[in-house]
Amino acid sequence: MNVRFEPAAKLAGALTPPADKSISHRAALLGAMASEPVRIHNYLHAADTNSTLQAVHDLGALVEVHDGEIVMRGTGLRDAHEPEGTIDVGNCGTLLRLLPGWLAAQDGRRFSLDGDESIRRRPVDRVAIPLRLMGAELAETEGRFVPLTISGKRLHSISYELPVASAQVKSCVLLAGLTADGTTTVGEPSLSRDHTERMLLRAGVSIHRHGRHVTVTNTDELVLDEVVVPGDPSSAAFMITAGVLIAGSRLLIKDVSVNWTRTGFLRILRRMQGIVIGEFEEEPGELCGQEPTSDLDVAAGALEGTVVTPEEVPAAIDELPLVALLGCFAEGETIVRGAQELRVKESDRITTVVQGLRGLGADIEATDDGFVVRGSGGLPGGVIDAHGDHRLAMMGAVAGLASREGVQVNGMDCAAVSYPGFERDIRGLLR
Repeated sequence: MNVRFEPAAKLAGALTPPADKSISHRAALLGAMASEPVRIHNYLHAADTNSTLQAVHDLGALVEVHDGEIVMRGTGLRDAHEPEGTIDVGNCGTLLRLLPGWLAAQDGRRFSLDGDESIRRRPVDRVAIPLRLMGAELAETEGRFVPLTISGKRLHSISYELPVASAQVKSCVLLAGLTADGTTTVGEPSLSRDHTERMLLRAGVSIHRHGRHVTVTNTDELVLDEVVVPGDPSSAAFMITAGVLIAGSRLLIKDVSVNWTRTGFLRILRRMQGIVIGEFEEEPGELCGQEPTSDLDVAAGALEGTVVTPEEVPAAIDELPLVALLGCFAEGETIVRGAQELRVKESDRITTVVQGLRGLGADIEATDDGFVVRGSGGLPGGVIDAHGDHRLAMMGAVAGLASREGVQVNGMDCAAVSYPGFERDIRGLLR
């Protein structure tokens, strides 16, 4: 579906973003692993998260969907059912990388994971390597892609250092560590999202964080009564960016997760002199089981270029395309370094973002691990292809509203992967 977004006079109003995608995935997975029913409030119903619901159903969990609530009756940690066919992860990279951590420990049972054309280009070797060190048996396609076959085994604990900070790989190893003998430790070069750790703590697991290392101990069961999913800061980021870029705008974004590991984009934006006011969580020390939330006041203003360092990337990984867009409107250069992880998202986001924005008139170039944007005071406009990537589609829409001549987004319908009502919501803020 091709959709055109014309320049906006201004944006104004209040909006509650969709439920957090990362937390929704984890709530469904841990609910399926729990020994007692789990109530999930405000679950995100989108293509990716519905793939997770279908997957846990195929593995034996009973999933009841009510208005505004899901009741999950899981199988327990060690009793996932062996499905008759392949588990379809769709386009969902989070499911592809977290699920093997649970399935690898299902002794004596066999599982196969596959997905769509995009997911078949996304590597799974980074979860396969630590799982093999724990005694898991996996067979990837061409050594690193799906279809992926997992033969459940008894696992043993390890101490593993992630070469690249990744909440998905970290979570996979921690989930495997729940049933492994002894204590499993995962270290990462910088802090990535910690939703899995917080939820495990609430579920009664012995889990601790020491700096950039997390340890988890073998546990008998998970007991997680309920999960309330807050608003997704990655989805809210598109509205925030539009509000900052379009002169005269003033927005109130309500009930957003302000977990420190998810607010890297807001820290970068405020350094660029973007006006975003709210109560943000401080850099975390020991683990806390709760997910903090805040309302955010957003207003337009003059922006300055900045440098995003590799240490900042994990807490802003999904929003870095928006940093590139902001850089087009900022004074001076905006540089992102250490973001090679973008090359293995739904698209090669370094290539597609650079090509897409250049097609709209941006002065931008790709590097091996990021990009350099030279601010030119805005964008003329044009046509951008989403390449099946939901975040690229929404970035194109925001670019259109902030541009001088408008932007046509080809493939806008893929935004439904994470934000089914995106076009309705952003057009509802036009004034």
